[in-house]
Amino acid sequence: MPAAVLSCYFIGIEAEKVIIEADISKGTPLFNIVGLPEAAVRESKERVNSVLKNNGWKPALKRILVNLAPADVKKSGAHYDLPIAISLLAESKIIENKDIKNYIFMGELSLEGDIRRVSGVLSASILAKKEDKILIIPEENLKEASLIENVKVLGFKKIKEVVSFLNGEFYPEQKITKEENDFLPDYEIDFSEVAGQYHVKRAIEISAAGGHNLLMVGPPGSGKSMLAKRIPTILPKMSVDEIIETTTIYSIAKKLDKKTPYIKNRPFRSPHHTISDVGLIGGGQPPAPGEVSLAHNGVLFLDELPEFKRSALEVLRQPLEDKRVQIVRASLSVSYPANFILVGAMNPCTDTVSGEDCPHYVRKRYYSRLSKPLLDRIDIIVEVPRVPVEEIRSERARESSEDIRMRVEKVRDIQRDRFGTTLRKNSDMSKKEIKKHIKINSSSQKLLDFSVEKFQLSARSYDKILKLSRTIADLEGSEKIEESHIAEAIQYRLYEDSLLF
Repeated sequence: MPAAVLSCYFIGIEAEKVIIEADISKGTPLFNIVGLPEAAVRESKERVNSVLKNNGWKPALKRILVNLAPADVKKSGAHYDLPIAISLLAESKIIENKDIKNYIFMGELSLEGDIRRVSGVLSASILAKKEDKILIIPEENLKEASLIENVKVLGFKKIKEVVSFLNGEFYPEQKITKEENDFLPDYEIDFSEVAGQYHVKRAIEISAAGGHNLLMVGPPGSGKSMLAKRIPTILPKMSVDEIIETTTIYSIAKKLDKKTPYIKNRPFRSPHHTISDVGLIGGGQPPAPGEVSLAHNGVLFLDELPEFKRSALEVLRQPLEDKRVQIVRASLSVSYPANFILVGAMNPCTDTVSGEDCPHYVRKRYYSRLSKPLLDRIDIIVEVPRVPVEEIRSERARESSEDIRMRVEKVRDIQRDRFGTTLRKNSDMSKKEIKKHIKINSSSQKLLDFSVEKFQLSARSYDKILKLSRTIADLEGSEKIEESHIAEAIQYRLYEDSLLF
């Protein structure tokens, strides 16, 4: 009867079970792998052959067939090396363990039999917990896998150690200690390093508190990128669940290494404006997470926003609404999380020589690179002027990221109590929720009505003003939305409606 061991394949960020069956029979010497293996898996037979030979386990010249089930799903990745080798050793009776199906194996093999780190271990750890199995992985992946509680994980450096363990001759002594400090954010930058720009910092604080998308418009050198890079430092500390979910995405995307076994800082992704649609949204063959998913639970920063391809910007509309990316192909459908704050930056339309504003028709053409549907999904548009020299030279103490984050966390707590979940923020409110949670008095309503009439604001802008005013009121600890909250919210919508078009 063919020997069978377990491994896994990935759909999106989730791992599914793979049964690897090995059969060695008489016949013309042949080593074949079936079950829709892609190039890296097909090449496993050459690596596995060398490993068996170099460790003294070369089986007799016979017909070898390895089947990867389910057979109708493509298998990709080098993590099948170890389970394929173990299945052949079990079929050859070099491993005599009747309980071998209680393990899930992952690992790439060197030609000498060293087990190298692989991607997707965190997803495999979740699968092992669900299936009540023991996960056997490269030792370098142990810290990553340890994020999942109540699952048994064993790490090995060499295949000989795995064989000795399965035969009851060796047991690895492993202690993975996790301390609270391991999950605390560790940023090298801080808002105290930013001179001036107080009204922009205020807009950024509102954006972080309510999860509002933000666009900064200002001349080169005004500090737009500097401000954007510091936004993650004022976002709430990531919960363990957020760390697991974010790390899972980075593991699948092969963005982890020994020095970074998991993600504890809020992600900040800043792709170049030449990025392709697939690079931004995800996809490819096999499908991989794009920048919008790598920014999950953090910030996606698009500098020089009008320079991005129109098609690349348009694909952002769905994840901004749904907080997920759905990639559909003929043979499969993959879903990746994509819950992020979009932060854009752009230069104003000015004459490069005189520095004066462009003529109206030139400005209209310049800003038309940004579609109205995309701008409708941006809550705050703020102008970023150059910082005066006096402000740069000033020795006045500046507010730190920690001080701002404490206020942001208080507002997030208010929203958690309001919506009953940490997944929803003020920016996510539906029409029904706006009516339920936003009550304004008559003077505030008059101001809002007057502004809508005077500046010809759209219905979407009307709703965004209400959502922003709710966040501003929360920052001030006010249950009621006052006239001052409405007035501040209105100014963040005027740049789009009065200057862009």
